[in-house]
Amino acid sequence: MLKLTTDSLGRLNRRRSAAGPVLFVLLLATLFSATLFSTTVFSGPAVAQSRTVTPPISKVSDTHPDSWRADYDRYMQAQLVDRTEAGVASGKNGAVTVAYNGLAARAGFEALKQGGNALDAALTTAVTQVALTAGAPISYFGIMSLVYYDAESKQVYTMNAEWNTLLGETEPMTIPGGIDMSSADGLYGRDPNGRTAMVGGFMKGVGAAHSKFGELSFDQIFAPAIFVADDGMPISKKVAGYWSGRATDLARLPETRKTFLKPDGSAYVEGDVFKQPALAETLRNVARHGTDYMYKGPWAERLVAAVNADGGKMTLEDLSRYEVTWSSALSAPLGEQYTLYTNPPPNSGGVSMIEAQNLARASGMLDEGHWTESSSSFRKALDITQLYVIDFFPEAAQAAMYPGIDFSADSRVTTAHADELWKHLAAGKVAMPWKDAGPKHSDDVVAIDSEGNIAAITHSINCVLWGKTAIVVDGITIGDPASFQQAQIAQIEPGSRLKSPTETGIVFKGDQPVLGFASMGSGLHHRTFQGLLNVFHYGMSVDEAINTPDFFMPGPEPGSLQPVVKVPAGKFPKAVLDGLGIAYEEIAVGGARFAGEGVWVAIWRDPVTGEVTAASHNRTNSAAVAF
Repeated sequence: MLKLTTDSLGRLNRRRSAAGPVLFVLLLATLFSATLFSTTVFSGPAVAQSRTVTPPISKVSDTHPDSWRADYDRYMQAQLVDRTEAGVASGKNGAVTVAYNGLAARAGFEALKQGGNALDAALTTAVTQVALTAGAPISYFGIMSLVYYDAESKQVYTMNAEWNTLLGETEPMTIPGGIDMSSADGLYGRDPNGRTAMVGGFMKGVGAAHSKFGELSFDQIFAPAIFVADDGMPISKKVAGYWSGRATDLARLPETRKTFLKPDGSAYVEGDVFKQPALAETLRNVARHGTDYMYKGPWAERLVAAVNADGGKMTLEDLSRYEVTWSSALSAPLGEQYTLYTNPPPNSGGVSMIEAQNLARASGMLDEGHWTESSSSFRKALDITQLYVIDFFPEAAQAAMYPGIDFSADSRVTTAHADELWKHLAAGKVAMPWKDAGPKHSDDVVAIDSEGNIAAITHSINCVLWGKTAIVVDGITIGDPASFQQAQIAQIEPGSRLKSPTETGIVFKGDQPVLGFASMGSGLHHRTFQGLLNVFHYGMSVDEAINTPDFFMPGPEPGSLQPVVKVPAGKFPKAVLDGLGIAYEEIAVGGARFAGEGVWVAIWRDPVTGEVTAASHNRTNSAAVAF
């Protein structure tokens, strides 16, 4: 049995020999828990169960679903079924695409139709997504990263609204929690405690981004989500699984029982209608009073009381001092014709994303055929994408594994760094040794508008479905992200910003933005790597890039903890898989989400015609919308 505890995490810094496999499981827990949702928006969309065109833009500024009720009902019903290929939509006025929850994309689309810009659409979508998931994988007190292109100033802006640690948490290695990888129940965490809460910036980010770039009134961003909470939503088979997996935890605290269980104490099941009246009232207060309601007002007081009643150390000062961080984008060449703009440190995902693209070229894999056709290319892709774990290794371990290699952020985004690092990887020095073959056998939003503004958002509760603590305050869920990130918290000062692995960005050709993208899920790094190469090296459209067979984040083999390759069942030729020379497992569609799947959504803008094409995920209830 493997159990990740604060003791085992503490040993990672002292025992080089254990760093590989144990850190691998820690990272699996971290990214598995980071069920990220992404939204990509280019102002000017078209709907997409298939390629369709929506009605003309309305002149009435009202995003309330009463004004688009027929579409609301249609999209709500469509959400009950997962798609089998990417949703795709084209148009010239704007587009929205999401990883999950197609109805949220339609809400963001309405923001565009009502005269809002890409930022309005992305925020409306993201806020609606949380209500549609009952705050399980994403939360209004979760985290957000944003990359935004402002067409008027021709500047790319990034916003970090990620976790702040607590000022009073001076012994983070003693924070309870952990993941037990030996059983299905253990994946949901252990030892619930209020100390596992941190300060999330999602709602602060909504307010700050809207204040800087929004055009619709603030209350319009919330109207669809409030309607969902008031009117209720039918529970799908997948969402019913959230309840069944967390049934005991949801019954632990009185307010959580009242919010998420029926009056008789039973869980919601498929076909039930779930309403969130307390959440609706909280969102009305935020829409009316601004985000200070949550960070300085009555809600903040109730949050601190709830967390501390469960053993936490949160204070009102922790909340009131929280601010988002605006920064210039980190940029790097992407091939010979393109430039990628993404979030800079302390976000670690942007650096890893650029490093991986450079390694793809340094390795020569791009000359060996696509990874779905070439075992050699596939094996190089696996070794490259496995390297994302280096962000979580102590500096001493990095130096011991790769002597002479500079892992500073400035170095890692250069081609010279990739050339030198690949020499080590080619010699077999992978971050964690693969399991031998043996006998054969976290939501995203992207949006674009007619003016060319582009918004790409990733947001998350950063834990597994509500978190083990399952704390709820006036309808808003509070996750337990510190329960598995003790070592990362210990590396920074109390009250400061935690690293985040999100990978969100905008790609330019010359001075023209051509692609906005966002990624989520435990395999977000692997899927971003594949999506960008599919589009910019192999010349695929965004929907082709998503529908092409993908590989997931590897998973640890029980016992040895060595990584095993994970791929969707029946999508790769057996000869290619057998040719890897390492262990692999084919995953059925229904098990993809919790088996290391990454989700990547994107919108392409033709730099000549201005036409936009949006594509959503191919294994969820996603949708792309355009006009």
